[in-house]
Amino acid sequence: MGKIFYILGKSSTGKDTIYKNLMENKKLGLRPIIPYTTRPMRAKETPGVEYHFTDEEELMRMEAAGKVIELRTYETVHGIWKYFTAAGNHVDLDHYHYVMIGVLDSFLAVRKYYGENIVIPVYIEVEDGERLQRALDRERSQEQPRYAELCRRFLTDSKDFAEERILQANIERRFLNNNLQECIQEITAYIQKQMVM
Repeated sequence: MGKIFYILGKSSTGKDTIYKNLMENKKLGLRPIIPYTTRPMRAKETPGVEYHFTDEEELMRMEAAGKVIELRTYETVHGIWKYFTAAGNHVDLDHYHYVMIGVLDSFLAVRKYYGENIVIPVYIEVEDGERLQRALDRERSQEQPRYAELCRRFLTDSKDFAEERILQANIERRFLNNNLQECIQEITAYIQKQMVM
């Protein structure tokens, strides 16, 4: 039976970079489960890679068809943005292992849908000061930086990833991303071990 390795953590902990590295690792052979969002695409993002970029109309069609596993709505400084995970025939756990990326609420919903033995958390941590600096550097590189949204997201993470919520979710294993390559190696070894359990 295949596993779904769910990468999660606060914003700017390196989740996207780690995800891309795991996807490029041919020995792992992981397949992606790509979430959906109604937010605007950022510079250097590609439709169908980081997210399926969609609109409210398509979201309503998918909800009506019973395909939405979980849905999160954020009131940002730029309007309402929605993120969601959809079920479909693109997941074949009889033959493959998968990787996806998201936040704690999404992880909990996906784990409830597929099962605790199938959905394995890969929780990434970075010290808050370093994380804020990384977020600021990334936002500065955008054509139209959204600093107010960066601040909102940073503060929201403190609530969304409060220590008691992490403990309630039974997330025991954590990966500290102070050195990206070491962190990736540690996660890769962990995933390989989980694949044969």
